[in-house]
Amino acid sequence: MKPSEQLTFFESDSLENEMRKSGFNLLIGTDEAGRGPLAGPVVAGAVILPENHFLENLTDSKLLHEKQRLKLADEITASALAWGVAFVHPAEIDEINILQASLRAMVQAVERAEKILRAELILIDGNKTLPVEREQRAIVKGDRLCPCISAASILAKVARDAYMTWLDGVYPGYGFRRHKGYPTKAHRQIIEQKGPTPVHRKTFRGVKEFLHRSR
Repeated sequence: MKPSEQLTFFESDSLENEMRKSGFNLLIGTDEAGRGPLAGPVVAGAVILPENHFLENLTDSKLLHEKQRLKLADEITASALAWGVAFVHPAEIDEINILQASLRAMVQAVERAEKILRAELILIDGNKTLPVEREQRAIVKGDRLCPCISAASILAKVARDAYMTWLDGVYPGYGFRRHKGYPTKAHRQIIEQKGPTPVHRKTFRGVKEFLHRSR
């Protein structure tokens, strides 16, 4: 298979085994959290798990409750062979667009994890490969099908939620602790009332229109 080839799998138990049978023993999974919010960074995680790990309930982070994610994040960082987390902040998102920012965050997360151990194959959630010359596969719904991608999804979500909770104290009254920057009705109303903060994404609908009217 070519490095850029996209695959879709529906046999979650066999996915990583198939990769290993193809000669790739060290797999690193990567995923992002925060593509849709109006504020805050996009955050990526990258994880190399042992082949025979004992982590249970690994799945798409969005399907887990907060307590489950926090517990799993501790277990992942304790048992992973290597892991990394990377942030791309709103100014950079506005400059290069959210897709490119998401890919950049995943590249950086992989690089941080690989300071400890270099993988033989990168598995990416979604249908886009990373802008690097590496063996890699893009896997649609990979965060539900591949344990190392699921683990990366959880680390990214936990890290981003913690950061947005911290921003709640930096910008009180915006509700970042509750909505984590996502475009809820309450969040949009706050933007209309108070205007955007420096951590809002100026090119995103709802923020862009307010800035245009305020000129």
